[in-house]
Amino acid sequence: MLDVDGVLVDGRPSDGLRWDHDLRQDMAIPTDALAEEFFKTEWNDIVIGKKALLPTLANALKRIAPAVQVEDLITYWFEMDSRIVEPVLADIRAARRDGIPVYLATNQEHLRAAYLMTSMGLSDEVDGIIYSAKAGSKKPQPEFFRFAGEFTGRQPHELLLVDDTIPNIRAAQSEGWNAVHWDGTEDLHTILRRSIEH
Repeated sequence: MLDVDGVLVDGRPSDGLRWDHDLRQDMAIPTDALAEEFFKTEWNDIVIGKKALLPTLANALKRIAPAVQVEDLITYWFEMDSRIVEPVLADIRAARRDGIPVYLATNQEHLRAAYLMTSMGLSDEVDGIIYSAKAGSKKPQPEFFRFAGEFTGRQPHELLLVDDTIPNIRAAQSEGWNAVHWDGTEDLHTILRRSIEH
């Protein structure tokens, strides 16, 4: 069970910087206003599937950047947040060749989850995706981990989460999963080898 953002996908394709680093310059959208009017107030409901991204973001744009079309911002956002970490992808491929199923376990809303799997081609690289908007709960909520176990038909002790967020690691462990904090000091191959040997 592999986290996406900060593990497999990390920032802009050109340089790895945050997707919104040049948002004000490129689209005349102030990042602080977008944070206040959208991410801080609406994102939690969107990422657990209670609200839809398009209409909710469109309403925020009417207030902070009325000249911008919501579809244009979403296209920019997803394209600027799509840098695949190639060594991680190589280790995913090796793990699957060795018969280890690999799933994405990620806090995403529906459109970006589809973008990851379809537009970025990750459906060819992993066995599936478990994401928060589909689960109706997000990491580190225990319901997310229970949903993932049911989705894969696996028992908690059979599952390993690799994630860059400590609360998610602790939550997975409290649900009986194996979990390793991703901090970039070890490659995925080494983590998997050690976990299998134990």
